[in-house]
Amino acid sequence: MKILDRYILVTFLKTFFSVFIILMFIFVLQTIWLYINELAGKDLDVWVVLKFLWYVSPRLIPLVLPLTILVTSLMVFGSFSEKYEFAAMKSTGISLQRAMRSLTVFILVLAGVAFLFANNVIPYSEYKWQNLRRNIAQVSPSMIIAEGQFSQIGDDFNIKVGKKSGDRDQFLNDIVIHQKKPSKPNGNYTVIIADNGELASQEGSNTLSLILNDGNYYDDVQVKDIKKQLRKPFAKSYFESYTINIDLTKFNDTDIDKENELNNHNMYKINELFVEIDSLSNSYTRDIAAFSETMYTRTGVTKFSGETPVKKDSIKPFNLITDLYETKQQADIISLAITNVRGTIQAVKGKKTEFHIKTKRINKHEIALHEKYVLALACIILFFVGAPLGAIIRKGGMGLPMVVAVLLFLTYHFIGIFAKNSAEDGTMHPFIASWLSTAIMLPLSIWLTYRATTDQGIFDIDSFMQRITGLFKKKE
Repeated sequence: MKILDRYILVTFLKTFFSVFIILMFIFVLQTIWLYINELAGKDLDVWVVLKFLWYVSPRLIPLVLPLTILVTSLMVFGSFSEKYEFAAMKSTGISLQRAMRSLTVFILVLAGVAFLFANNVIPYSEYKWQNLRRNIAQVSPSMIIAEGQFSQIGDDFNIKVGKKSGDRDQFLNDIVIHQKKPSKPNGNYTVIIADNGELASQEGSNTLSLILNDGNYYDDVQVKDIKKQLRKPFAKSYFESYTINIDLTKFNDTDIDKENELNNHNMYKINELFVEIDSLSNSYTRDIAAFSETMYTRTGVTKFSGETPVKKDSIKPFNLITDLYETKQQADIISLAITNVRGTIQAVKGKKTEFHIKTKRINKHEIALHEKYVLALACIILFFVGAPLGAIIRKGGMGLPMVVAVLLFLTYHFIGIFAKNSAEDGTMHPFIASWLSTAIMLPLSIWLTYRATTDQGIFDIDSFMQRITGLFKKKE
């Protein structure tokens, strides 16, 4: 390796690792702020908190690494231009492309490492992180009752409260509880609603008492008779005070390192994503075909498909088919038809929501697949955006280069977020959404590299004014 290549590479690496550590520290602090509710107030060991941060760190790499490359390129090449080092290189016949050769090789290697990291390390860390989150959530369950959302305590209770108050958040208002029963494990057949309540527990006790005031108790009655099921029987009772005792022995003995069965699109490698996407797509196709067949059968058309058409001369003329029946029968027929149409519409609406959820799940898997390739290519493209841009603006340090880098990266990042959200809803194809922000940056990188190579600025005001003046002269 020549002295010039070594000098440029060493300078770049020093800045690269410094910027990477700073940005990683900032993003980790932001992660702590996001998940502080899951960690605070549970008397967790420092080792558990550090393990939580260790497992969450790899999922930050797709944000930190491209931004680090962009910032480092702007700072290093801006510093070279500011100190006239590039001018000295060009005076000896060394072009910008030649000066970037060693860094280009490094970025290509880094892109390959980033791809392997996204395909192997991030899925593993995602599983370990989600697994640790679930185990931590079982510690001190009284602390995880959040306002305005359902919070699961154990396997039997889902609790939602409108507001918490008190020095220990022990007073609850607008309480809704879904309770499962051992005899009915496949549904929430018991619902308890109360105006207010209180969490009470003695020190050292393994029992958490939830005292409810002024509420109602609803219990769906499950019967085997299909006709009785259509009536949807249920039992309802009113109470002034009702106490639920929750055994905390299981929670106090929670194993933080327990392995749970988890399934998430971010936990798969590329080969696993191909299999999962294929499986979900085939299942989705079968569900649509089965639903279409069911709706077609419900119309009753299949009953008449094999019958011989009635001759026109054999029936009397009529305006409506109900004219063949008496008035009372006509009313019954119309009422039955309206009921069937309403049932069909309700079934279609329910299936529409179900199919939308399945489509969203498939799209998330496809986005996760493309993101592994996008990360590697983004590292290369953002380098060819930052390096020539730094050479053009001729400003090093943490001032202007950092501002420009953050603006470019925010534009890149937010375009990607909006596109992925659109893809999840089905308004944009997952492939286009995953590659859109990178595709926008590609022509920008080519244009900036061309401008820097030909010693041109980003915007030549003199040339622009000359063209405007020339247009006015032609008109005259």
